[in-house]
Amino acid sequence: MSENKFKIEPQHRGNEARVKPSAPGPSIFSGLEKKLKLESYFESGFPVKYLPKILFAVLLSLLYISNTHYAEKATRRIDKMQTEVEDLRADYTTLKADIMYASKQSEVARRVKEIGLKESLNPPFKVVVDGSEY
Repeated sequence: MSENKFKIEPQHRGNEARVKPSAPGPSIFSGLEKKLKLESYFESGFPVKYLPKILFAVLLSLLYISNTHYAEKATRRIDKMQTEVEDLRADYTTLKADIMYASKQSEVARRVKEIGLKESLNPPFKVVVDGSEY
């Protein structure tokens, strides 16, 4: 059979002085309880007639807290999107400048020179076809 492993402290005798643990100083909540005198409200039980008002106040508090969290979350999301838009705008501007530079006549002529094409020295001319030649 197993043994009892809990330690049982011996009883103090009447002639020995008992040492009472020292209680900490007065707390904020005990002072607040004394000033508000909440015990007088609960002497005859919980006041049920105030329950709807208390629940309404709790509900409003929860709605206020959730609305604040939602607003902060939306603000963070908007800030993140704004930085992303600024980065995309900078990329767009850079790419547009690169394309404008690459489409210049002198740049196009330099690039096509590698594959054997030459820039025409004669200006283009207009071909006019009469209606009877169709």
